Amino acid sequence: MADLVYKNVMQDLKRRINDNQFPDKRLPDERSLSDEYQVSRSSVKRALNVLAQQGIIFKKRGSGTFVNPLYLKNQAVFSYEGRNLGVTDSMRVDGKHPGIKLLDFQVVPATTELQQDLFLNDDDFVYQIKRLRLLDDEPVMIETGFIPIKIMPELSSTVASSSIFNYLEDIKHVSVTKSFMTVAAEPSTSEDQHLLSLKATEPVGVLGGIFFLDDGTPFEVSNMRIHYQFMKYNTFVDLDAD
Repeated sequence: MADLVYKNVMQDLKRRINDNQFPDKRLPDERSLSDEYQVSRSSVKRALNVLAQQGIIFKKRGSGTFVNPLYLKNQAVFSYEGRNLGVTDSMRVDGKHPGIKLLDFQVVPATTELQQDLFLNDDDFVYQIKRLRLLDDEPVMIETGFIPIKIMPELSSTVASSSIFNYLEDIKHVSVTKSFMTVAAEPSTSEDQHLLSLKATEPVGVLGGIFFLDDGTPFEVSNMRIHYQFMKYNTFVDLDAD
């Protein structure tokens, strides 16, 4: 319960920061936030510490807590603080709404590589799902995923046309909460150019990796090819951290 309280405060503060509700870039003090949210100061302090660790805010001794102006200028496409690590919940840009166009949905034998990555047997099958991710109908990303049938035998093209991770959470009551991802850039292919409206000379960003359920079970191997204009990644380094 305590985790939920501080996360709610953190998510609402982040929403307010993104909505520019602190025009002077200064946040209220911990006592004021505690009164405003009707939670303990320890919950507020924890929420602020996480936002500081993410580089969204910074604390200046004797002056208060401020929004990092570089965060507002360079917001990444993916912001993982929602229900799970799904693209639908995490992909937000300037208030645009995410959408999905299902390109392909079929059942195929698991390759040797997929068997290794997803801990499958030689005779196991996987769903092969290709989707085009949109922001306000603008193509952003081509996503190809492979999910073991034995983990989600009821998966259908209808479910695949929306958030699979949210369906998994709502129906099976398990969440995708961990991932191992790699980030790269490559020349765009003819398919990239067609689906993402790219020129032949324009590149794509590539995210590839494995998503895990909260119990550690490998759930999906995914490859995401992203329009270079949306390929932005932020990190924050603090050498003074304990």
